[in-house]
Amino acid sequence: MKKKWMLLAMSIMLIFTMAQSAWAFSDIQSSPHAEKIQALKKAGILSGEANGKFNPDGKLTYAAGVSMIVKGLDVSFARFLFNKAPLASDYFTNVKDGAWYSEAFIIAHVNGLDIPKDVKPDQLMTKEQFAHHLFRAMEANGDHAYTMQFIMVKDEADITPAYSDSVQKLLITHIAELDKEQKFAPKTEISRGEAASWLFDAMEFVANTPVGPDPQPEPNPLTDMKLESKAINDKVNEITISAQAPHPGYGFIVTGITFNGSEAIIHTETVLPDPDKMYPQVLTEIKLVTYVGSAYKPVLDQAVSISMPSSTGIVGDTSVE
Repeated sequence: MKKKWMLLAMSIMLIFTMAQSAWAFSDIQSSPHAEKIQALKKAGILSGEANGKFNPDGKLTYAAGVSMIVKGLDVSFARFLFNKAPLASDYFTNVKDGAWYSEAFIIAHVNGLDIPKDVKPDQLMTKEQFAHHLFRAMEANGDHAYTMQFIMVKDEADITPAYSDSVQKLLITHIAELDKEQKFAPKTEISRGEAASWLFDAMEFVANTPVGPDPQPEPNPLTDMKLESKAINDKVNEITISAQAPHPGYGFIVTGITFNGSEAIIHTETVLPDPDKMYPQVLTEIKLVTYVGSAYKPVLDQAVSISMPSSTGIVGDTSVE
């Protein structure tokens, strides 16, 4: 209900924005996306730059892009419980804890926006990257229905395969558009103004399109998961996690370690087999290794998530001091 009222207010702002004598930002009058930028500013979603300008033709950094997506599409921690307050450094190698954008990156990660682990906040977003993260945010609170069609894109071969479906969904819903040559230019850095326009239209789509029922969680195909601890030295223990898999195509990874008092809670994710490969149907023991400080007792998190197949299968040697 709150989201619908926000969208209604934004629509009203859009109708009257050109008649206003003053702009929320001083440099957007000539932008083709001015009305939507104005509406997002009035709704408290865009804050612009320190000088009171928005810089609509400027390039969008990951810090700004992730922040506006998370805020605009109301992506949050609401569906999650944590044993301790999560940190950006739990999930990303280059995102500092305590920065103005840190919480947005954490929210994006736990909600599956597929932000690269090694991303740098000042890295510029391409059109395909913004499209992918925006679409994942649109689906974070439930799956929407889309028409069954495929938009012909002349530079389809230039789109990163993992981003192709996201780009298609944004084209199908007219959130994004092709240029006059029917190209998407996926590797082009997206402008701040165009990103704001896509976000506005994505918010309208989410507000006006019902979501389907929540899918039932899949049972974990791995059984008999256990861990063994062995001292490496007086400060670090080597933790070996093992499980029984239906066949050698399955794997699992450590997605993070959280600390609750004296316990180090190890979170894992099951990786499904590659559907295009054949595997011998034989029960297989799989293992991986991680490291935890000897001051903590390692504990396996019983809530295991399931992901699509990874390129490497089992990932080991994940260390946390």
